[in-house]
Amino acid sequence: MTAEVLVLLDHADTGALRGNVLELATAARDLAGGGEVHGLWVGDEPLDPALPVLGRHGVSVVHAVTTGDADPRLTPVLAEVLADVVRDTGARVVLTLSTFENKEAAARLAVATGAGVVTDAAAVERDAEGRVVAAKTVLAGSWTTRCAIRTDLAVVTLKAGAVVSRHVEEEAPLMPEVRSREVVASERATRVRVVERVTQEPSDRPDLASADVVVVGGRGTEGDFAPLEALADEIGAAVGATRVATDEGWVGHEAQIGQTGVTVSPRLYIGAGVSGAVHHRGGMQASGTIVAINDDPEAPIFEIADYGIVGDLFAVLPQLTDEIRRLR
Repeated sequence: MTAEVLVLLDHADTGALRGNVLELATAARDLAGGGEVHGLWVGDEPLDPALPVLGRHGVSVVHAVTTGDADPRLTPVLAEVLADVVRDTGARVVLTLSTFENKEAAARLAVATGAGVVTDAAAVERDAEGRVVAAKTVLAGSWTTRCAIRTDLAVVTLKAGAVVSRHVEEEAPLMPEVRSREVVASERATRVRVVERVTQEPSDRPDLASADVVVVGGRGTEGDFAPLEALADEIGAAVGATRVATDEGWVGHEAQIGQTGVTVSPRLYIGAGVSGAVHHRGGMQASGTIVAINDDPEAPIFEIADYGIVGDLFAVLPQLTDEIRRLR
């Protein structure tokens, strides 16, 4: 059984699939065109609960790989696992979520295999010649490009929201076959070791990189993110920030959106007190609908906003939150 497309199945320590993995499975089916879609599960976390969901989304085989004493979250180790499974399956396309770790692993995989790589893709398809073509924005979102991968192996990291996940249209969805094995990482891949991990306190809010709705604060918040958090909790949104807000220490750097932070493409982006500097726009311009709230009518973000509100965010956001709460 040869895989046409291999999907990296990112999951939490509990074994729960990351929210946008099923989008990858849908994109993989479209690319495979009737060929096999395989999944790669790396780690010791429980796999069984995810199998029915993966089957409903067209994954026919799941490769469950352990790495012994090597930490599979280290990108050199992950890259070697990907290369091993690609060789074993004959996969011609590898799809991953567009996270910092996955993009680094994709680059290492390309060095090892000679693959062509496109990161932060907003869409992926095959052209008339059968080549994998990925669309992405570049130069701080000012250009949209289409990149055809001409190598034998194509590696694409997809941004969250790039594809709408769809079930397989079958009455009896398949149950994926599980193939388990261990991949021994090389000495080179394990030169770096993790000496400590600090677990972040769990939050009911969705992950910033994969959220469908994002509420973002900038310099205009003056450090007070309470109105943004109240709105985010009301509509089930993630909370993000501009570089200024994180540099000032108002929120953690993990919330930073932009060229040097997280790239997001939610269906709804709400920016409060965000000026729209070019380095921030590069990380959010692919959002579906952009709502901007700023008391400066000349703020650059209004140039790309679908809806703009010129006003004080500390007056606008509480009214918006109260009205949504009333309607609900």
